[in-house]
Amino acid sequence: MDFNQVAHAFATFYHDAILKGISEVISLYRENSMMTCETNQVLGINAITEKLAPFTKSRREIATLDAQPGGPGGSIIVLITGIVKLEGQEHAQKYSQCFHLVPESGTYYVLNDIFRLVYG
Repeated sequence: MDFNQVAHAFATFYHDAILKGISEVISLYRENSMMTCETNQVLGINAITEKLAPFTKSRREIATLDAQPGGPGGSIIVLITGIVKLEGQEHAQKYSQCFHLVPESGTYYVLNDIFRLVYG
């Protein structure tokens, strides 16, 4: 599978998992994973769980997905733009999210995740 196929498969899995709840999506992260959500940077599974919790049950639609090889170790950089509608909110919002996926035992985990709502 090439990096574009991995990126698309990851995005599909991620968006399905976040609808199912935090326990499904947090399995994609490790203790050395870092997330920036808006302007807040956190490190580790517990802190990332807290940041992701408000986004579970959110509906997302991907508008664009771009991927590139992340380096000689086989990692992949994935940039997604789209719209997200949070549970209980009336209007959807545009967002961008960048993932740095790192290979591990025949699969990938999220080393870095940068999420930003796009206003205006």
